[in-house]
Amino acid sequence: MRLRFSACSVVATYLGLAIWRPAAAGQVTTTGPTVVWRPALPMQGSLVLLGVRASSHGGVRAVHGELAGQALHFELSEGWFRAIGAVPLSASGRVRARLVLERAGGARDTLIRNVPIATRHAPSERLRTNPDFVQPPESLASRLQSERELVRRLKRHTHDRPRFWSGPFVAPRPGPVTDGFGVSRVFNGRLRSRHLGADFDGGIGDSVLATNRGVVVYAGPLYFNGTTVFIDHGAGLLSAYLHLSQTLVAPGDTVSTGQLIGLVGATGRVTGPHLHWFASYGDITVDPVDLLSIDLEQPLP
Repeated sequence: MRLRFSACSVVATYLGLAIWRPAAAGQVTTTGPTVVWRPALPMQGSLVLLGVRASSHGGVRAVHGELAGQALHFELSEGWFRAIGAVPLSASGRVRARLVLERAGGARDTLIRNVPIATRHAPSERLRTNPDFVQPPESLASRLQSERELVRRLKRHTHDRPRFWSGPFVAPRPGPVTDGFGVSRVFNGRLRSRHLGADFDGGIGDSVLATNRGVVVYAGPLYFNGTTVFIDHGAGLLSAYLHLSQTLVAPGDTVSTGQLIGLVGATGRVTGPHLHWFASYGDITVDPVDLLSIDLEQPLP
């Protein structure tokens, strides 16, 4: 599997670690189950591939567990149990992986690995927008709380769905990312947030595409996000397309990779028309550009 990350991410080689005794980076051992992850030093707010080698210890019939508190959805392929996980943007130092190996006959082994992480360095930017999007009126408090709860539910419920996505993810718009993930946002002179997505240029009415197969779980207005489409790709992965002028899908629709789902707009908290592309793994918001490098099928070492 190749995980190629954006310019602000770390590109690293595999790190092979024995579970029963330490192993050097890159070493594959035969004394017990082996866990690998890539990148070896994942960045805050990034996706990470985890693999457990099934052939190194016979009788393993399934693997499950969690990374940074989020469930992992392992699939067996070419002698490896593989899963995608995520590192929170707020994480520091390392994140904990807890893996449970189920064996024939019902026996279980629990493995704990601490995955070291790298700090994401991102610039800050100053923007001007409608003051109501910097300090919303008190009358909107209930609406904003309801919308926050909605997004939390959408992020968590994707763990309850099987994997819908297959093959490579595609970009939702042509052209380069114009504003990257993690940038500190200073609106009207006040630090309000970090940029939790990737922006693409576009004029009003330009096309927005689904980045992979999934089920539309929300299509409609949100105060800060404007007109938005959320797609549940299953097995923990969720993507969203913000600030649209129009949606062309409805909740419950199954969409395919590259399908037209909406049109670029300038709704919500914006300084002009563009597409904001969002992605999360469970509760963890990640750099959506990482999706473009997911490949569960490439052999692991």
